[in-house]
Amino acid sequence: MANFLASIFGTEQDKVNCSFYYKIGACRHGDRCSRKHVKPSYSQTILLPSMYQNPAHDAAAKGGPGGGGGGGGVGIGGGSRLLTAEQCMNHFDAFYEDLWCELCRYGELEELVVCDNTNDHLIGNVYARFKYEDSAQRACDELNSRWYAGRPIYCELSPVTDFREACCRLNSGEGCVRGGFCNFIHRKNPSPELDRELLLATKKWLKMRGRDAKSVSRSPSPEPTRRRF
Repeated sequence: MANFLASIFGTEQDKVNCSFYYKIGACRHGDRCSRKHVKPSYSQTILLPSMYQNPAHDAAAKGGPGGGGGGGGVGIGGGSRLLTAEQCMNHFDAFYEDLWCELCRYGELEELVVCDNTNDHLIGNVYARFKYEDSAQRACDELNSRWYAGRPIYCELSPVTDFREACCRLNSGEGCVRGGFCNFIHRKNPSPELDRELLLATKKWLKMRGRDAKSVSRSPSPEPTRRRF
């Protein structure tokens, strides 16, 4: 019996623990869910809820220009300013690079995932998976006392370990019919140029350190390479 319960833990067959929480790190029912959301006491992955403020989502929520499709721009600041698609990409690249370089201060970072969903429990969520659990714990402890873009940062350990299971498979193919309201992660990717730059910079940084990231408690991170939006 114990082996059976262990084998179904966190799956759809588990009637006690929420499978969505264990697979995605968030559940649309939140605290009202009929199944348990047991937060991990240790993990390689951290969650930063609602950290990324997407100007395209802000415009749609406020009904500003871009929310209705006029002019091909995206409104921010109550519709007083328009961003083109290229500027929105630059806005995201600046955020992604900032966060990647900062998180590398806590240890070797393996994956950074930003949600492009618009539903309440996933919008703006950021997941970061480190190579080591102690790096994730250190990041979680310190980030909860920090701010970004004038807003406090909230951070918690996440049970997510495999983003192939957490991300919507249809979103990268023919397209997901649920769009931003899908309960699986719609991953927002940086530009290919930035992705390559960060990978190369991180490899160079690790090589220059000349020792395992696990043994470094507070190491310098790769320097940002791009101009800010």
